[in-house]
Amino acid sequence: MLLLISPINREEALESIEGGADIVDVKNPKEGSLGANFPWVIKEIRELTPEDKLVSATLGDVPYKPGTVSLAAMGAHVSGADYIKVGLYGTKNHDEAVEVMENVVKTVKEISEETIIVAAGYADAHRVGAVEPMEIPKIAKDAGCDLAMLDTAVKDGHTLFDYLDLNQLKEFVDEAHGYGLLTALAGSVKKDQLKPLHDIGCDVVGIRGAACVGGDRNTGKIHHTAVAELKELCDSF
Repeated sequence: MLLLISPINREEALESIEGGADIVDVKNPKEGSLGANFPWVIKEIRELTPEDKLVSATLGDVPYKPGTVSLAAMGAHVSGADYIKVGLYGTKNHDEAVEVMENVVKTVKEISEETIIVAAGYADAHRVGAVEPMEIPKIAKDAGCDLAMLDTAVKDGHTLFDYLDLNQLKEFVDEAHGYGLLTALAGSVKKDQLKPLHDIGCDVVGIRGAACVGGDRNTGKIHHTAVAELKELCDSF
């Protein structure tokens, strides 16, 4: 299981790299759960990240505007992102979500077949009116994505496990794997939740809060010792 750590700037990216993160995920919590950072931040972090590590970029908690989101995807690609994550926030159903994602896939894959396209849904989708979380694997498959992901939309201390139990998460992972997709799970994931996620076959675990000093994704800063502890734990399973 790969460890994805989400820095917001150069300083935090260096801490993530030093701590041994497998994927450096550039985001901006001020703009939401999967808030987008600026192209120059993505570019700077890609340039300082070793070539053997992947850089991920979030496009934001996106609206149902396929053209707008496709242009954002092109911006992330040009800025150097190896993973491009789309938070399906404003899409209400399967068809709307597929329309957004298939246009992102077309935009990026015409230029770079290697770039990994991630359809990200929310375990607490009912709180924001987004597409249901258990529909994400089929959406990702139907749109031609590479990875199906879940996070939480509202960051108020609730975790992924407050909305979906381990059996449901295993069902999510198994369905995605059945379609030939990778999976990622995030949402205020705690250290003691890593082993259960590993055991159900999750490919990537996404973390910010648990890698920050004080454990707060908004007021804390990522520190390499916390990242190293998480990485060591993931490698021990």
